[in-house]
Amino acid sequence: MNGLAFASFISRTPSIQGVLGLSLGQLGLLLLCVSGGAVAGLPLSGPIVHKLGPARAVLAGSLTVSLGLALLIVGLFAGVVAPAAIGLVFTGLGVGVWDVAMNVEGADVERRLGRPLMPRLHAAFSLGTVAGAGVGAASAATGVPIEVQLIVVALLIPVVVTVATRRFLPVPVSTEEEKAAGSGVLAAWREPRTLLIGLLVLGFAFTEGSANDWIALALVKGYGTSEALGAVAFGLFVSAMTAARWVGVPVLERFGRVVVLRATAVFALLGLLLVVFGGSTPVALCGALLWGVGASLGFPVGMSAAADDPARAAARVSVVSSIGYTAFLAGPPLIGLLGEHIGILRGLLVVLGALALGLLVSGATKPLPVGEPVDR
Repeated sequence: MNGLAFASFISRTPSIQGVLGLSLGQLGLLLLCVSGGAVAGLPLSGPIVHKLGPARAVLAGSLTVSLGLALLIVGLFAGVVAPAAIGLVFTGLGVGVWDVAMNVEGADVERRLGRPLMPRLHAAFSLGTVAGAGVGAASAATGVPIEVQLIVVALLIPVVVTVATRRFLPVPVSTEEEKAAGSGVLAAWREPRTLLIGLLVLGFAFTEGSANDWIALALVKGYGTSEALGAVAFGLFVSAMTAARWVGVPVLERFGRVVVLRATAVFALLGLLLVVFGGSTPVALCGALLWGVGASLGFPVGMSAAADDPARAAARVSVVSSIGYTAFLAGPPLIGLLGEHIGILRGLLVVLGALALGLLVSGATKPLPVGEPVDR
């Protein structure tokens, strides 16, 4: 549902641009509202999860997302940017809390099973984005207004999430000592390994988020395709991410986190170059597939690495998410402004720097030996 909520409006960015009459730079600033809301909420998410537990935190985040989508709908119906921007801030805020809470829950399930699981949980997010992209492409092709599409999604989210969170693991009762210690978020900000994992997530999040935000528009503006085909490109990207996350579990078990992350960075590089320099729509679509494979595992593996120690998982996942989401904060306006000056395709080359960062710090995800301090 998190992925569906996100993709339901991201796959229709050309429609949002048209309805509100925005330039590329203005659209980038509007998308910045989502990232700004998420970055504002992420530092609070650790204490919220610590206080409410993952299930209640997920539910609270999902209700905030529905509220944000409702305000976006009002802005689109009225053709006014202000309510749409406020709505996207609320959407980002809800996504931030929702994201940390469900990753903490997923890490707990992963630890209890004793094997990698996070990529497949993130594949469920990607499956939601595939569904959202499919709905977006079908709606665009058949002329369904984006406002109608979003109304259905905003009503569906709280119903499904309420049912799902009832099956979350029970929250253990905290001891008096644990209550006195608090969430531990401030201490987590001083841990070198946690910060390096945050930089890794930042690099891969920028790689993923750039495609999420701009690949549909890159096909439309850079290759002269229809909006529907742009949504198809987005759908190919998220489909490749979903498939790679599903098969990533046995690959991680065999080769380990560091080797797999470095290999996926190479795939992302090849995909990016095909999209930018491919010269034809079919080649660019193949690039979207490779880009999706390359961007698939950085975020889930980073979440697993941050949550290696169950006692401080909420705090460390909150810190890593806060660092990682700055990619979503900087990416939309940066690529939008570059696109206005050098073209949207050339503007995407900034992703090369993000991939280099991910490669440099990928070693931080190596699991620590039992008993080794996590602040190394």
